[in-house]
Amino acid sequence: MSTVTQRRQARTDEIVASAWQLARQHGIAAVSLRALATEVGIRQPSLYEYFDSKHSLYDAMFGQGNRQLLARLDDIELPSDPRAALKAILHAFVEFALEDPTRCELLFERHVPGFTPTDASYALAIEALDRVVTVMHRAGVTDQGDVDCLVAITAGLMQAQLTNDPGGDRWVRHLDRMIDLHLDHVHDRSVS
Repeated sequence: MSTVTQRRQARTDEIVASAWQLARQHGIAAVSLRALATEVGIRQPSLYEYFDSKHSLYDAMFGQGNRQLLARLDDIELPSDPRAALKAILHAFVEFALEDPTRCELLFERHVPGFTPTDASYALAIEALDRVVTVMHRAGVTDQGDVDCLVAITAGLMQAQLTNDPGGDRWVRHLDRMIDLHLDHVHDRSVS
């Protein structure tokens, strides 16, 4: 990588990091390119050399967040027991989401009007979900409706936690129980 390319990448990374800081202060949908340019010490027109729109900035943030999620999933040593493995990966997913509510909002909610990730960034999100679904399949959750229900259960606990008890565990402490209930239901239905 050339020195010019390295400098540009470093500047891009600095801009994205500053955008995250602003989003954490003011909300993800309230990130202002003018405030961002001021934060990184450049004029707003110069910011367009790096991001041609606010949505391209969001896309870079979305891609970065999903790369972080994939790295987190890569770091998990999954137990050999399929049920325990499913609990481990869903706990890692929920912990990742809850540790940064702003990142969670961009990655898992749709609060930015008109923003749709590019195919390249969205492919990262699909890869993360596919990793979780692979572990679901090993645990016997293979029907798409059952997969959807488990995703909804996990997302619902996550959202309830963020909304009603930020920083606590009132809702997410039930994740194992909800996984067990769902897996038992899937198993009981398959043997009857």
